[in-house]
Amino acid sequence: MWYFVSPQIVFGEGAICALDELQGCRALIVTDRTLVELGLVGQVKDRLERAGFEVRIFDSVEPDPDVQTVLKGAEVARAFEPDWIVAVGGGSPIDAAKAIWVLYERPELHPAEINPITPLGLRCKARMVAIPTTSGTGSEATMGIVLTDREERRKMGLGNREAVPDIAIVDPCMAAGMSPQLTADTGLDALAHAIEGYTCAWHTDFADGLCFNAARLIFRYLPAAVANGADLEARERMHNAATCAGLGFSNALTSIAHSMGHALGAVFHLPHGRAVGICLPYTIEFAAHQAPERFAELAALLGFSQAGGEEGARALAGAVRELCRRIGNPTSIAETGLSRADYEAHLDKLVDDAFNDTSMMSAVRSPSYEEFRQLFLYAYEGKPVDF
Repeated sequence: MWYFVSPQIVFGEGAICALDELQGCRALIVTDRTLVELGLVGQVKDRLERAGFEVRIFDSVEPDPDVQTVLKGAEVARAFEPDWIVAVGGGSPIDAAKAIWVLYERPELHPAEINPITPLGLRCKARMVAIPTTSGTGSEATMGIVLTDREERRKMGLGNREAVPDIAIVDPCMAAGMSPQLTADTGLDALAHAIEGYTCAWHTDFADGLCFNAARLIFRYLPAAVANGADLEARERMHNAATCAGLGFSNALTSIAHSMGHALGAVFHLPHGRAVGICLPYTIEFAAHQAPERFAELAALLGFSQAGGEEGARALAGAVRELCRRIGNPTSIAETGLSRADYEAHLDKLVDDAFNDTSMMSAVRSPSYEEFRQLFLYAYEGKPVDF
């Protein structure tokens, strides 16, 4: 038995107007200070106030939010007693808002206790709206919550299907101000969601179409969105693709590229999408050595190769690398400027953390410890995987 979980999705230019229809008394906006300064949070606040809400803003969310941040946010929520949690931002504010929502409704829980098995009993106090301002994480459509343990320098993959937002407002105007680099990094995150959701061991008939279409849109529109942020068609299609990919992988799972990306991000603070985008082609090549079928099928659907088998799968990896080059992103970890000495000094931790990441559950080829070390080294060097 499997579940397909989705929020109500309002999409397209002007979708932010859906806030006018909310009914309630108090709304807590969870966001970061940059989005407050840019005025995006003000747009949301004004609409909520016109709809009759008393509004409070928690804007302390940092990139890769840590446990202490969500504990502070939960304290604000318990004092304010909102009936709506409204997340405004990229994956960090949305993930933090989900965790704050859970702890507001279940104050006895520690964030690390949020898991897919234990019922949470949400929506007794509040419901949630997610408004993405980047086109990448898909968190507005998923049950996932990624928090960082600063002391242990690791990311925790948490989640529960009750924590899927009630409403996702996917308005491309909210993402129009992204820089070219942020557009590139978040777009590669969405691509990794799409490819891994399609090719992982837990892929499903319900998620496959979403993942394929998201990948198709990203390969077509990401270069245009990076080159010209004012290209509204590219912005809208990338924003839609990110949410489709979020729906797809959330109802399947991610895989090895995400386990490696989480480890790299926690230790070296690489932006998540950049880290995952670097790792993705190497993990495709590694998996395709023994289980190429799904990768080759996706390569054929996307028009990259009709060869089938490992040759077709490697064509998909090549297409990912070529996309990275077109948008100016690195194709190896060395290209990020990280020294080899520093990298190798942390290699054991990287492998340990990646092994223990929840994304490994759906790998179609599970690496041994030594193979994982090799995979990290090949990704550093930019060497195509041959084992």
